[in-house]
Amino acid sequence: MNEFEKKYYADRVGTGSVKWDGLQFLFGDKDLISMWVADMDFRSPECVGEALKSMADTGLFGYFMPPREYFETFINWEQERHGCKVEQEWIKFSPGVVAGIFHFVGAFTQPGDSCIILSPCYYPFMEAVKDTGRNLVCSILKNNNGAYTIDFEDFEKKIKDNDVKLFILCSPHNPVGRVWTKEELCTLVDICRRNGVIIVSDEIHQDIVLSGNKHIPTLASCDCGDMVVSLTAASKTFNLAAFNHSIAVIPSKELRDKYDEYQKHMHISGAMPGYVAVRAAYEGGKEWLDNVIKQIETNVKVLTDILTEGAPECVITKLQGTYLQWIDLSAYVKPDELKDFVVKECKLAVDYGSQFFTPEEGKEDCHIRLNLATSEENVRKAAENIVRAIKNR
Repeated sequence: MNEFEKKYYADRVGTGSVKWDGLQFLFGDKDLISMWVADMDFRSPECVGEALKSMADTGLFGYFMPPREYFETFINWEQERHGCKVEQEWIKFSPGVVAGIFHFVGAFTQPGDSCIILSPCYYPFMEAVKDTGRNLVCSILKNNNGAYTIDFEDFEKKIKDNDVKLFILCSPHNPVGRVWTKEELCTLVDICRRNGVIIVSDEIHQDIVLSGNKHIPTLASCDCGDMVVSLTAASKTFNLAAFNHSIAVIPSKELRDKYDEYQKHMHISGAMPGYVAVRAAYEGGKEWLDNVIKQIETNVKVLTDILTEGAPECVITKLQGTYLQWIDLSAYVKPDELKDFVVKECKLAVDYGSQFFTPEEGKEDCHIRLNLATSEENVRKAAENIVRAIKNR
């Protein structure tokens, strides 16, 4: 173990972890290496625990008003880390990014309206559209041997043909790990502006960007504050998912008013521990985050080296952002064999590629998505298990 692992890696079995303690229920086997849901096996930075302890020591847990410093800390983070200027009045609370996407779909569209995504995509995007009675439209990313790009011609055609009202963008992209360039983002914005489409940009993975890549917030890519809203959180960045706390940034007063009107009927507000934890993480977690990214880069290399040598026909998409590695096993496994192969032969719990497509698109898919925010040993064992299982077929 390196120094970061020694200090922060945690065996989460028996801690109530969905990722680890849910294996028997979800995968039928508790003795798997858990690499599915996107949270880390690392303790959050000390500043978070210290802030929460100080809060608890007051013994005061009444109605809470987030302090000015909470907003200032987030605004400074966005400016210093990503070059994105945010005003306090643009900031709205959401109980999670997925909840925020559901709320924006409800606030900005009507039942029967069409919403578009870039597929494959994080599956709650599809649920937010279909489960609210909207029409799901998918523009498939071009896949050139694991390198993904946007088919802009198809994207605009789908918008026009389906009278699309809303585009849900994932940036960085989950599951393929792309960090979109400024040019790509501006092209998407231009297409949406020409066709009267509002953009909801999910940027929850914005801080997990590997060397050689730079996250450009959609709001900072070009002049688009009148038609773009973003959702982000400290949850992926600092492993704080338990707080159900995310941030919506809405520069347009017209769109803010629509969001406020929609949320009136739900009376949603954030809880004190979430505000305290998020502020502390943004204030004191930078060094911890830098070490997490180094850990992920190490894990990417370990995985890639083992698979390239032992199972060279695996297609390993180059990871630019997120800690979620996208791998195509179709050279070795048939779609109807994939789940048994991964669970029973590789002894892994993963997310399957078919989850990130519509059922029709995903039925022949053989991708898996591996969570690399764990120990180097877990990653090494996972890669070796895949190679061994392939050789034993």
